[in-house]
Amino acid sequence: MAAVEKPEAVEAPYEKTGDLLILALLSSATGGLAGLLASLFRLALIRADHLRDALIVWAHGQKAGGFLLVTSACAGATAIAAWLVRRFAPPASGSGIPNVEAALEGKVHHTTLALIPVKFFGGVLAIGSGLALGREGPSVQMGACVARRLGNICHRNWPDVRVLMAAGAGAGLATAFNAPIAGAIFVLEELVRKFEPRIAMAALGASSSAIFVSRFFLGAGSDFHVPAFAFPSNKVRSLFFVLGIVAGLAAVAYNHTILGALATADKLRRYPVELRAAIIGAAVGMLAWFAPEVVGGGHPITQSTLLGVGTLALLPLLFLVRFGLGAVSYAAATPGGLFAPMLVLGAQLGLFFGILCRDLFSGLNIQPEAFALVGMGAFFCGVVQAPLTGIVLVTEMTGDVTLLLPMIGACFMAMLVPALLRNAPIYDSLRARKIRFERN
Repeated sequence: MAAVEKPEAVEAPYEKTGDLLILALLSSATGGLAGLLASLFRLALIRADHLRDALIVWAHGQKAGGFLLVTSACAGATAIAAWLVRRFAPPASGSGIPNVEAALEGKVHHTTLALIPVKFFGGVLAIGSGLALGREGPSVQMGACVARRLGNICHRNWPDVRVLMAAGAGAGLATAFNAPIAGAIFVLEELVRKFEPRIAMAALGASSSAIFVSRFFLGAGSDFHVPAFAFPSNKVRSLFFVLGIVAGLAAVAYNHTILGALATADKLRRYPVELRAAIIGAAVGMLAWFAPEVVGGGHPITQSTLLGVGTLALLPLLFLVRFGLGAVSYAAATPGGLFAPMLVLGAQLGLFFGILCRDLFSGLNIQPEAFALVGMGAFFCGVVQAPLTGIVLVTEMTGDVTLLLPMIGACFMAMLVPALLRNAPIYDSLRARKIRFERN
């Protein structure tokens, strides 16, 4: 009788069950801490926006003196934010996402405890003064920093610390936009760019615990409220592909504009960064005096655009203003991200395109607001080239799944255009720039 062969033992994906449990517990703790920080950051930004608006309303009654006060306040706040970065934590400049990506690759050293308060208070000063920057960049970098410190305190090795950093960064994004699934996907698609089971598990744990904590402060529900959308017909659906092409071209232009603004700032390095930031802050203050609703992170602008507020005559002007403001704001070397400003531009571009199509094709049942929503995802995908993150992020933020299929088509075209034009994703370019400056 032939001997029965014993099946080979399947190698366990983790060396020790205890190590896996420790990693799971630490990822949940990381998410809770990141969620707490990001929630407080969001609340501080809301308060800062209210204070800026109240100051502008009061200052209008003071005529020329009020104008000077608003301009000086915005210039001073931006200069202080830049000084905090230069003096205490240079890696806190800008979005922070390229820095986290480079740190995960082991190409830069990312942390000092000073980074957290600098990112927090510097971000509040910069975005609160009216710069067109997003809350997600500081939230992501603070989450990664908390994770690294926690991993070091618990004496974890570098592979575990790397997992915790990625999970903490995703938790920061999840809290910034109340989008836990997008936070976890962002980790895999953008930060590590491959599916690693350990990182996936940690990212899910961190994002879920971050949202659990954040809802004590921010409440539940989607970030944006949108009207009910009808399922588009096949003829209307084809227009979303065209929107994707337009969004892709605009994304290429936006990437070039951001990098061009940074290159210009580099040429002016002989001047103190605080002076450069103050000039940008003063310009933003002047704009805020005349059009306070145009400045800042842009959440109210996106919300009104998704509700269809805008005309064919006004939308292009607002788009161009925010387009330039976003690039100039990022060159100020203060803390602040790119996601939120991108969502504003995508919504404005989509609404303009939708209104134009409604007027040109009056026989079709076109809802311009639907194009605004899809435009958010398409422009994001064109700039960042992270389609799953973009699609899921917009879906979670709006709570709408009706337009999922048109969004997939638009995002496909929005990614194809930059690829054909050989335009790199913005965070790839910024990460390469960060590594180059670190080495020099």
